[in-house]
Amino acid sequence: MGKRSEFQRRDRDFYPTPEEALLPLLDHIENYFTFIEPCAGDGQLTTLLMKYKDCHCWLQSDIEPQDSSIEKRNVLDIFAKPEYYITNPPWERKLLHQIIEHLSDLAPTWLLFDADWIHTKQSQPYQSRLKKIVSVGRVKWIPDSKMTGKDNCSWYLFDKNNTQETVIVGNKRGLSGIFTEQHPILQGMGQTRVYV
Repeated sequence: MGKRSEFQRRDRDFYPTPEEALLPLLDHIENYFTFIEPCAGDGQLTTLLMKYKDCHCWLQSDIEPQDSSIEKRNVLDIFAKPEYYITNPPWERKLLHQIIEHLSDLAPTWLLFDADWIHTKQSQPYQSRLKKIVSVGRVKWIPDSKMTGKDNCSWYLFDKNNTQETVIVGNKRGLSGIFTEQHPILQGMGQTRVYV
């Protein structure tokens, strides 16, 4: 999962989304909405979303489904326009960037991946699409493991039609304090507002 782990990565970055990773997102999505989960794996993220929200999933798909209820399909071959795309995508940069661009061209897109990404030069081409970052912190990706992941993660909301300033929302385990645009975490991000 992370770049500092000594464990061998799972094929296609298949790590089911733990409930603790979803919880910070819940205050930032409405109760009634339609969505597609295009990197569904075994469907755990959809199950969790439907546990907490009165939402309707149009499609769960994955290039290598881990459950018979998941349709086999490449994320880049999906062109539907639900209210949201919501997924925990592969973190490999080349594919991640293709997913950001493709899905956020179609609809507002919530993606769960490492929090370090926003600090890299490679994030700059996608920052104009970035409406919101919701800090999650470290989570336990492997249920029977004694350890949490070594990388902090965040939910990122991308939208091709974004015209608003980027909002960053911290949590008790993540960001703390008030940041100004001069803070290193925000340099180069243009209009930014932070809530903690």
